[in-house]
Amino acid sequence: MVEQFKDLGAIMAMALSAVGSAAGAGVAGLAAIGAWKKNFSQNKPVSFMLVAFVGAPLTQTVYGMVVMNRIMDAVNKGIYLWGIGAFAGLAMGMSAYWQGKAAAVACDAMGETGKGFGNYIVVLGIIETVALFVMALTLGIIEKF
Repeated sequence: MVEQFKDLGAIMAMALSAVGSAAGAGVAGLAAIGAWKKNFSQNKPVSFMLVAFVGAPLTQTVYGMVVMNRIMDAVNKGIYLWGIGAFAGLAMGMSAYWQGKAAAVACDAMGETGKGFGNYIVVLGIIETVALFVMALTLGIIEKF
């Protein structure tokens, strides 16, 4: 019975990080479209740079994939890391979601002012760092098995 769930930790690492990425990119995408609509309606130039904000949460899916691959290495040795996969995926997914929320506000601000791109990217990078820490520390824990 347990054997059929052997991949569960790997799947959760990938799936939960991807869910957060999708939600974060979705929220940021909605804000970018709203900012562009406002600029178009006011005959102001639109910034394609908002796409960078929308895409920022997608990297957490890559981190989830890296963790998933390492968990699968452990699974192949007969070690099932469900908890590690679940909590790492959840943490990376939450990082992606909140990064998307911050990116949405950045889209609104940049759409309104046309300024501040560098400042906004720094904030998104700080939020991204949470997912990087989770990935790095998780890989360190997995290495012990």
